[in-house]
Amino acid sequence: MQYLSIVWDPSIGIDLGFFTIRWYSIMFVIAFVLGLYLMKKIFKQDGIPQDKLDPLFMYTFVSMLIGMRLGDVFFYSWDYYQNHLLEIILPIKKLADGSWKFTGFTGFASHGAAIAIPIALYFYAKKHLKKSWLFILDRMGIMVALAGFFIRFGNFFNSEIYGKPTESNFGVIFKAAGETVPRHPTQLYEAFSYLVLFFVLWYFYWKTDKKKHEGFLFGIFMIVLWTLRLVIEYVKEPQVEGREDIILGLNTGQLLSIPLILIGVWLMLRKTK
Repeated sequence: MQYLSIVWDPSIGIDLGFFTIRWYSIMFVIAFVLGLYLMKKIFKQDGIPQDKLDPLFMYTFVSMLIGMRLGDVFFYSWDYYQNHLLEIILPIKKLADGSWKFTGFTGFASHGAAIAIPIALYFYAKKHLKKSWLFILDRMGIMVALAGFFIRFGNFFNSEIYGKPTESNFGVIFKAAGETVPRHPTQLYEAFSYLVLFFVLWYFYWKTDKKKHEGFLFGIFMIVLWTLRLVIEYVKEPQVEGREDIILGLNTGQLLSIPLILIGVWLMLRKTK
């Protein structure tokens, strides 16, 4: 029954000879380019000038990077970074011999982006759209669901954020990460779940009048995305050793998901004028 498992050992990217374009970076670029194209269609439908897209891209991109970085630092890795503050903002790492090595930014957490992006979009909506905060959150939730699909595929190519051993012949052997037993491909579980969520939100926006109920689409996004994260965490390897069972058997990622799910429920059920 060994054929049920897949040995996963891809190249790190496209080797150009003088530079390697990593698959994760390619997925990131695809997510933003496609997201901008689809937001252009949405803005056209809503009668919003196309020149409002450029600042939207900047607000989203910058806040996402900052949020994901600080999310990893404070939610998952503060024990390390409190003694290496310079490494929070610089892509370097201090080695045991006292020398410095360029490593790139290696720690990101989506829960940080879940906080930073909405905050940035509040200022974007106020300054550039002259519309409510929930108006832009409803529409950006659709794009973030699609971006999540590509980003998790990038994680799969990187052989990171994978699951626990399946204890069977089913699963993926992440050879690039030094694994020898089949594990749950949790990156793919999340990726295809986010893709389904994207199509659901896309349908609600174009085929129903739910977009007039401000907060409804974003509420669906919050409930589904973070419920998926909460459930899939049960078969995912803990990101921080020793913190995989903090309260009632829930790990850090699951605890952070609960208030986000409750916010989504409130947004869907709230009464609007």
